[in-house]
Amino acid sequence: MFIVHHLEDSRSQRVLWLLEEMGLEYEVRRYARDPVTKLAPPELRAIHPLGKSPILQDGDAVIAETGAIVEHLVDLRPQAGLRPPPGTEERRRFTYWMHYAEGSAMTPLLLKLIFGELPRRSPGLVRPVVKGISSAVLGNFVDPQIKTHADFWEAELGRSAWFAGDQFTAADVMMSFPLEAAASRGDMGGRPRVRDFLKRIHARPAYARALERGGPYAYA
Repeated sequence: MFIVHHLEDSRSQRVLWLLEEMGLEYEVRRYARDPVTKLAPPELRAIHPLGKSPILQDGDAVIAETGAIVEHLVDLRPQAGLRPPPGTEERRRFTYWMHYAEGSAMTPLLLKLIFGELPRRSPGLVRPVVKGISSAVLGNFVDPQIKTHADFWEAELGRSAWFAGDQFTAADVMMSFPLEAAASRGDMGGRPRVRDFLKRIHARPAYARALERGGPYAYA
């Protein structure tokens, strides 16, 4: 039995979704964010030293990082058809999106979150200065980067129905979080293919079952 250490409103929702797509049995152990800092609770450090979610327990193995978890699960059940065959163009695209999702895609989104929070968390005396710096960084660097990535997603989804080709794969599971996070911040205007992708994944029965297991999820 797999155990998923699941933090609310986090990347770990993708792990629940993938397990549902694969028809695998699992247990969910839920964790709430700190109401003030929004960080993961210290209890997660008892499972993994970094105290981050998701974490998957598979017997004695403790696996962190969403991409590593997804690859582990896909390796266990290749017959699920969620990874294209080796040597194909679809496999090359699959590998790219698997790495891109947590690499290039999430970096500007995390920067937007951090710089958006900085003024609120700064001492009152310096808050106006911090707000000015944050606004400049967001306007001159972060938001243009997010626009570039969102335009890239829109164009790539014009090549095929899914990110790696015409078949749904685990790469689409990985890409769901950056697209959901960007959409939740209002960055998807004028991009009908991205909006259609989100609509299609949210309509999948396995996605709905994962929401039932994981609890409320702000990005859906």
